[in-house]
Parts: sequence; structure tokens; C-alpha cells
Amino acid sequence: MYQFFVEDTQVGETSVAIEGSDVNHIRNVLRMKRGEKVRISTSSGKNYFGEIAEFSDAMVLVDIVEECVEATELPNKIYLFQGLPKSDKMELIIQKTVELGAYEIIPVAMKNCVVKLDDKKAGSKVARWQEIAKSAAKQSKRSLIPSVQMPMGYKEAITKAAELDVVLLPYENERGMAATKESIEAIAPGQSVGIFIGPEGGFADTEIALAKEKQMQLISLGKRILRTETAGLATLSILMYHLETNEA
Repeated sequence: MYQFFVEDTQVGETSVAIEGSDVNHIRNVLRMKRGEKVRISTSSGKNYFGEIAEFSDAMVLVDIVEECVEATELPNKIYLFQGLPKSDKMELIIQKTVELGAYEIIPVAMKNCVVKLDDKKAGSKVARWQEIAKSAAKQSKRSLIPSVQMPMGYKEAITKAAELDVVLLPYENERGMAATKESIEAIAPGQSVGIFIGPEGGFADTEIALAKEKQMQLISLGKRILRTETAGLATLSILMYHLETNEA
């Protein structure tokens, strides 16, 4: 069943008006017909099952069959602070972390990042990354589309993270999975959680020192060194298991 995202203003008492680029996608790419079932998610996180009732040039009207009460979001908002990686790795990271439940993704320019983005390049990259997040949210039946922010510097990211309840930083020199287990299990439902992931070159010593100064929790992900595109996925997977097990 295909899923589409709409604003709350597009939802009426008995129907939903799908507008914008999704209209062409439904008509000419998916070639959907009247009576086909779809899943609708709104900007406030509500979900509906419906059937396509009517087509026009600017709109697809969907009759609401029922509101879906099953939640697909994690009970916590997870913010991924990702050190800018090389090549197209960021696309993979965004796709997979959205599937795993990330709420917001913040690309971070760190000392050992090879990639340097000016404002013009960053703007086009973020637009592309946001579309990837939207596609991954549809595929994984998320109730919202995670936001991909403009890249920011490390100190700016640290300031933003200070607003969160818990901030985790997987670090290859940190030892002891028992301490990681303790940190993860201490996270309560509803708390906001930040995850800092270093780039290919890892965190600089000064960045680790600042993280410790700001009382971020350094954790281990095991005895092996993980690639930047793996570390965030591993951390999110551990968090997803803990949060959804506790929720159940």
C-alpha cells in the first residue's frame, strides 16, 4: 500500500486532498485507479487509510476509510549529528537512519571531514537529502518526514545538542560495553536523544575534549572499528530495540 504525506489543512471530515508533485506521481508514475487503497500521514502525525475517489489536474481526492491508531514513531525524538562523509555516503546514512526512526538529521562539519560545502552546494545537497528522507519515510511507513538540516559547525552542533535530554557519542577509544548498556537503559520514554557520529577520519582530540566538557556520554560500540556510515545505524538499532521493548 502506497503512503503519502499531507498537511493537516488538506484533511476534511470524510476525505483528504492530495496536492503538489504527488498528483503526477499517483496518476502518471504509479498509474493508480479509483478505489485503490492508500495510507495518508499528516504533518501532526495522524494516519489514515483511504481509497482514491476522484482525480483532477491539481488534486487527488481520497475518501477516508478509517483512522489508523497504530503508532510507527519511536517514543523518543532521536537527533543524528552526522560528521560530513565523503562521496554519496550521506544519502545511504539518511535513508537507513530514517528507516530506523531518526527524527532529525544534522550534517556537521568537523575537523577531520574531507568534504567542504559552501552555502550554494549545501543548499542543493540538503534539498536532495530531504527528498531521500521523504522517500525513506514513505517506504518505512513513518508518520512524519524527518527533517534534514543545513550543515553546521561542530561548536554550533554542540550548542544545539545542549537543548536535548541525553547526548551519546560513540568513540573508538572508549572501552566497555557495560557502560554503554547502562547509558542506553537509563534513557526514559519521551526524552530527546542526540547521537554524534564522527566522519571517516574520526573525532579530533579537541572535539572529544569539548564533548567531555559538555558532559556528553561517550560510549563504545564494541571491539571493532565501525565506518562512519555504520556507526550511526548501529547506535540507532540499539536505541530502537531498547525504546520499543520498554514501550511494549
